Amino acid sequence: MADTATTSSASVSPYAKTERDKNRFILKQLVTKDFKLKYRRSVLGVVWSVLNPLLMMVVMSIVFSFLFSNGIENFPLYLILGNITFSFMSDSTSAALTSFLDAAPLLKKVKISRFVFPVQKVLFALVNFAFSLVAVAIVMLWFRVMPTWHLIWLPVCLALLIVFCIGIGLVIGSLAVFFRDVIHLWSVILTAWTYLTPLFWDFQLLIDKGAPLWVIGIVKANPMYGFVTFMRDIFLWNQSPSPEIIALCAIWSLAMLALGIIVFRKTQHKFILYV
Repeated sequence: MADTATTSSASVSPYAKTERDKNRFILKQLVTKDFKLKYRRSVLGVVWSVLNPLLMMVVMSIVFSFLFSNGIENFPLYLILGNITFSFMSDSTSAALTSFLDAAPLLKKVKISRFVFPVQKVLFALVNFAFSLVAVAIVMLWFRVMPTWHLIWLPVCLALLIVFCIGIGLVIGSLAVFFRDVIHLWSVILTAWTYLTPLFWDFQLLIDKGAPLWVIGIVKANPMYGFVTFMRDIFLWNQSPSPEIIALCAIWSLAMLALGIIVFRKTQHKFILYV
């Protein structure tokens, strides 16, 4: 009996390993392809991934520093950290939104794990995010904000954010196959989400202005509030994220991934009929 179990396990393991290797290879190829396409015939190339957050920071600092800074020290750094964190989410999910539709020719010709397409979009956004961190380093040097050991929390923040974005990508990507209106709706949701998240304004302003408790509760429950605060804690405030922030990020990440997997598994077998 034991020999049978061992033989069964041995027969499954190589296949599973081969499937993982295949998916890993496909992910690498797709990310490389997107990277080349994005910067093809661009004179500055990846430098744009550094310049873009810097330019946005300068413009928003000029516009909002007198209105919403609320006495925040190093307000430009506060801005750029919020912007690149939110942009990672918005860019990755917007790309994952049409990932199954864009892969239609491949899905119709090759037997491939459909799961890799939204994951690939999130990983590509992570590459651009890494370049954005160079812009953050430049701003930190400019304002003489020295990094501390609290940056060891960065992999935790990124891991949770990646899981969160993959979950969203699976949900909206699957729904977009059947309902194209989701593509237009998501852009509206992202716009509203931008203003709901304290990117260029300080959360303390809500309290100072006497905002209703339900408004404060909605903002604090906003998952991107948690991730943005996480980033600012370790880069700007030089402190470890609070247990509340870590719990908020972890709960949202796991909940979205679970929801994404459920929606994806219930719909993926019909993709080929609608893409």
